[in-house]
Amino acid sequence: MERLRDKIAVVTGAGRGIGFAVAKRLLEEGATVAMLDINRSILDEALEKLGTGAKLCAYKYECNVADRESVNSVVAAVEQQLGPVDILVNNAGITRDAMFHKMLDDQWDSVFQVNLGGIYNCCKAVIEGMRNRKYGKIVNFASVSAFGNIGQTNYGASKAAVIGFTKCLAKETARNNITVNAIAPSYVNTEMLHAVPDNVMEKFLAAIPLGRLAEPEEVASVCAFLCSDDSSFVTGECIVVSGGSYM
Repeated sequence: MERLRDKIAVVTGAGRGIGFAVAKRLLEEGATVAMLDINRSILDEALEKLGTGAKLCAYKYECNVADRESVNSVVAAVEQQLGPVDILVNNAGITRDAMFHKMLDDQWDSVFQVNLGGIYNCCKAVIEGMRNRKYGKIVNFASVSAFGNIGQTNYGASKAAVIGFTKCLAKETARNNITVNAIAPSYVNTEMLHAVPDNVMEKFLAAIPLGRLAEPEEVASVCAFLCSDDSSFVTGECIVVSGGSYM
């Protein structure tokens, strides 16, 4: 099924993990995908992982989402090379975990610059075009850390802000047939979790009713739904993908 045929999608943080899974799924759904990441070598590796057919519709762009000029330049290049952006998936994000009493100012600032500032920059770069064409799909990645997690006051606060941003923007853009939604995953089987000690992982799994981590592809399937016209009456929502942890 190619629900996204003839659509141009931009996916940030697309080099690995959830971002890569999202880009791959959107390609499978028929979209042409601009894969953005701050690390060019990671993008090179990502393109090599894609099948030959998918690679024909995948394009890589080095971009720092926290840098407004970088974002504006890349979006302009995407639209010149591929066409107007129909879909924006804001997946790029960072963690700089620390207990609050030990947190450095840079750990706070950098997380907000990427996790929230990056979404602002990317949305700002595409929103006028979407408004003019009266069509757009925006998906912002939040996290269940927005609901509270020890050692992540910076990350959790940034992701809670993403949810608020999503709900406000959805109300503003609905009249222009632009939907804006968020996804809040819990623990996903990506490289980020591979360094977690076994005893800590056991605690994570014990808190998940389904008894396992999410696979990136499972999160990507939710994103693909929100990017498609199957979700045409869904906007301003935050879909929690947690295996039942936050019922």
